[in-house]
Amino acid sequence: MKTTVILSTYNSPLWLRKVLHGYFAQNRHDFEIVIADDGSTDETRAMIAALAAQSPVAITHVWQPDEGFQKCRILNKAIAVSADGRLIVSDGDCVPRTDFVDTHLRLARPGHFLTGAYFKLPKSVSDKIDRETVESRQAFKVRWLIRHGMRPNSNFLKLVVGRPADGLFNRLSPARKTWNGHSGSCLRSEAIRVNGFNEDMQYGGLDVEFGLRLQHAGIRPRHIRYSTVLLHLHHGHGYVTPEMRLNSRQVKETTRAQKRIWAERGLDQWRDADGRPALGAQDRVVRYEAGHRRRTPGTAA
Repeated sequence: MKTTVILSTYNSPLWLRKVLHGYFAQNRHDFEIVIADDGSTDETRAMIAALAAQSPVAITHVWQPDEGFQKCRILNKAIAVSADGRLIVSDGDCVPRTDFVDTHLRLARPGHFLTGAYFKLPKSVSDKIDRETVESRQAFKVRWLIRHGMRPNSNFLKLVVGRPADGLFNRLSPARKTWNGHSGSCLRSEAIRVNGFNEDMQYGGLDVEFGLRLQHAGIRPRHIRYSTVLLHLHHGHGYVTPEMRLNSRQVKETTRAQKRIWAERGLDQWRDADGRPALGAQDRVVRYEAGHRRRTPGTAA
């Protein structure tokens, strides 16, 4: 079964570079990466093109014009161009530990989606993350983080709990079992069943709303909070408005109250009757083969 890692991004090529190095360093490479780009400038495109030559896995860069925060829309387009199989959804500012993909696949169970956790970094520490510290896993070590200015807290448990204790910690975690957009996975067929992400939403609960519809469809959540982890690189949220949050909250609560399964404005807009991608006229899809500079342009429709 194919596995696709979907990474959302917008004008953060430096952070995305660090994240891609994390996926290149995974302890297995039987997956593809689809970068869901919500309108970044050519700087991001050029970085991806250059880094693709070093990639041990195939990369697809799907880009849409910048029309404000439209993460749900670009995630749906990424799902549309992905391979059938399992989807692992994360962000272009979340650096994975080398066991991240393997853990999502190892702990997958029929009829469940997985939801994980991240370890949040301040800007000063985010700047120090580089290819060497990611590949060696030093950036995920408590000593390294403390040496670079972080104060110990309960979140450090996500970094130190290992097998087999992780299973117990996952079961005892008081955190709600919501879909977490930085570390969530399900079958692609399950995402199609609920019509992907809800494009009536922008910032605020869009991941939770997707998970609610999965649960309403009978797909149960399963914690993997202590089984693997990502480092969340610092960034601001200058694009967020109170109106955006309010609208998204209302959509989410309607989904919860009415136990909705299907997103009225969702994935089906970007697939034809045969299930093939049917993106917008201005959208761009570029596919890079593993370890090669040669790229294969895709079509928008």
